[in-house]
Amino acid sequence: MTRPRISARIAAISESATLAVDSKAKAMKAAGRPVIGFGAGEPDFPTPDYIVEAAVEAARNPRFHKYTPAGGLPELKQAIVDKTLRDSGYRAETSQVLITNGGKQAVYEAFATLLDPGDEVIVIAPYWTTYPEAIKLAGGVQVNVVTDETTGYLASLDQLEAARTERTKALLFVSPSNPTGAVYGRAEVEAIGRWAAEHGLWVVTDEIYEHLVYGGAEFTSIATATPELADRVIILNGVAKTYAMTGWRVGWMIGPKDVVKAATNLQSHATSNVANVPQAAALTALTGDLSAVATMREAFDRRRQTIVRMLNEIPGVFCPEPLGAFYAYPSVKQLLGKELRGLRPATTAELAELVLEEAEVAVVPGEAFGTPGYFRLSYALGDDDLVEGVSRIGKLFSELR
Repeated sequence: MTRPRISARIAAISESATLAVDSKAKAMKAAGRPVIGFGAGEPDFPTPDYIVEAAVEAARNPRFHKYTPAGGLPELKQAIVDKTLRDSGYRAETSQVLITNGGKQAVYEAFATLLDPGDEVIVIAPYWTTYPEAIKLAGGVQVNVVTDETTGYLASLDQLEAARTERTKALLFVSPSNPTGAVYGRAEVEAIGRWAAEHGLWVVTDEIYEHLVYGGAEFTSIATATPELADRVIILNGVAKTYAMTGWRVGWMIGPKDVVKAATNLQSHATSNVANVPQAAALTALTGDLSAVATMREAFDRRRQTIVRMLNEIPGVFCPEPLGAFYAYPSVKQLLGKELRGLRPATTAELAELVLEEAEVAVVPGEAFGTPGYFRLSYALGDDDLVEGVSRIGKLFSELR
């Protein structure tokens, strides 16, 4: 019998759709085509200078030329404890913190540590593309609660309860949301937290966009809003989005001591410590003020208002106002099946491919996030490119018949 070359477990993993779109857009640009990319969720700002300088200094420090504790630098763990108390009011100890290689490793390790085969995780759709793969790798079963533009992509308690079974172990809760920009209000967060606590569920909460909220919206940590969840909540976060440090790869997990210890054991065999120079840079980021963050948030807010207005001016497109992160998630369901340059795209994946080839604009189709019929557009790009890109989409869609 010929055995498969690739294990079934790994063969089942899908490529990151957002990175795939970004890669194709960059390849087209390298070939000379004027592609504008709304694909990757990556701030267009450079990492602030004072953080870069801290990394340069750290690179010269012999201490950082050697192995350091697998769970992270003690001083960075303390900075995360202090920062979390400052920003969300949640009290933790350094023994509850694990420094990871970016937020993605924190996601993977959280589910790998929590789940046994067959355990169910309630996931609110649309969802970020990495969550399903991490749950699947851990042997978990994803149970989707699908939301749409009519509710601003917010899930109700009735929907969550309808998805709960005797096999449900955890709820994945994300606010602000990637890909929709939805932000739950404090009362909604408290109600969901109480529901999870009443039913003995774990809550894995991704708070990486906590500082990117706009208008009257406020970030509320479910860990703080529902103190009774303390022994069953895992907080995921990182420096990537807040400080324009996507390439530095520093994230973290905060959770009960036994869970963090188990996840640290896993990481000790998978990667050992996160690279020391980025950890030193993250330390400087977290212990500094938030003025650079405020400057970036102001730009994102301006772009947010522009992209929502322009998308809603395109006939057949409807885009609810995102209140957090840096994504717009418009519905384009009314455009499917119509003729465009000799083709009739029946899915948003096909429509997105047409937009890339004909308008030279890269967007991510809703299929990647569990809800066909939508596009995700990141507005973390320059103002001029944003206007030009959406204008190209509008011009192309004006030909739909």
